[in-house]
Amino acid sequence: MSAPPAELVLRNARIDGVEAPVDLAIRGGRIAAIRPAGAGTGATGNTAAAGDAAAPGAAASAAQVIDVGGRYVSPGLIETHVHLDKSCIMDRCRAHEGTLAEAIAEVAAAKARFTVADVQARAARTLEKSILQGTTHMRTHVEVDPGIGLRGLDGILPLIDAYRYAIDLQVCVFPQEGLTDSPGTEALMREALGRGAAVVGAAPYVDRDPHGQIDRVFALARDFDVPIDMHLDFTLDLARMDLDYVCEQTRAHRYEGRVTIGHVSTLSALPEARFDAAAQRLADAGVAVTVLPATDLFLMGRGIDHNVPRGVAPVHRLLGRGIDCSLSTNNVQNPFTPFGDCSLIRMANLYANACQVGDRAGLADCHDMITHRAARILGLADYGVAEGRRADLVVFDCADRVAAVAELAAPLYGFKAGRMSFSRSPAVLHSPSPAAA
Repeated sequence: MSAPPAELVLRNARIDGVEAPVDLAIRGGRIAAIRPAGAGTGATGNTAAAGDAAAPGAAASAAQVIDVGGRYVSPGLIETHVHLDKSCIMDRCRAHEGTLAEAIAEVAAAKARFTVADVQARAARTLEKSILQGTTHMRTHVEVDPGIGLRGLDGILPLIDAYRYAIDLQVCVFPQEGLTDSPGTEALMREALGRGAAVVGAAPYVDRDPHGQIDRVFALARDFDVPIDMHLDFTLDLARMDLDYVCEQTRAHRYEGRVTIGHVSTLSALPEARFDAAAQRLADAGVAVTVLPATDLFLMGRGIDHNVPRGVAPVHRLLGRGIDCSLSTNNVQNPFTPFGDCSLIRMANLYANACQVGDRAGLADCHDMITHRAARILGLADYGVAEGRRADLVVFDCADRVAAVAELAAPLYGFKAGRMSFSRSPAVLHSPSPAAA
């Protein structure tokens, strides 16, 4: 008995691990077949060139066929660490000093005036920008504290269903204003975890007892059986490192493979021997690391008037040790990062520049840190460009993943479970005709 026909075919596509172009047939939201280009997928239908796609709902009975013209088809990009709830607030904040302390204080003041509708509107705008940049999975950190209560969470939760057609959205609840020093915050975190937050976060450096906050977060994680994603060691002061303690607690609680730490700017300041020792502890504990290049570059090294350090953890040096690492956006247009277009390709390119990664293998690693390695951090098993996998895909205007990062290639199409979620036309150069020259 023959298989039912495909609903969508991407022709003449370049994919990782295959030298020649292929045709991808998609059926039932999954990649049904990958064949050499022109070999046939059993699909019939009208063929559109890249940039001339039919409407997403078209071709219900015949396959929608898109000839991508030898362009690169990537698995959907994965945002492991972003703050939707406090995005797009530079019109009500300042970033004069550009320090972490100023950013926390400015956002705390602005946050007191947030409403559920305000959070939802700004978050939706940022979410849509992310989708248009090729992001198909996202973990957003959401703040709770007695000042804002659960208004941030209430603004974000409805977006999970509203944008499910284009992106899978996961919520990590965390105490930006402190936990042990902020009575009432833990009760709010417990309520948030009970209402749909899927991950518990932390920011130990804002409490007078950082280890006390870490202990409470591990307890919360155990109580709700959820992963942990901490902001950690966001400083260049090596005397304030909490990485060792987190690794110890991860092993003590048998939480290997379920803990991620973000920023970890101290890794950028460690001499080689101490870096290697820290890497070994991370590997032994199964702790993943997320770098936020835009924020780390903007906030670190303030107060130093020359030879300013980058403050970006060189996580490409951890990959060979079996440590999962990701690159992510963090903040968008707020005092932590006053800019941003939600492009993960831009984050990969920025990281490569800051950490001086220029060879093909290194640039491919940068792409992996916004795709496959990020997928492991989010626990996504049904991911990737392979037969049988969910068809969460992005077509980039380039030939391969190295070019995508090196050239800041534009995403032309996005697909979520085989359904087109966005499209844009390739840029066209309008040169004068010979007669007009």
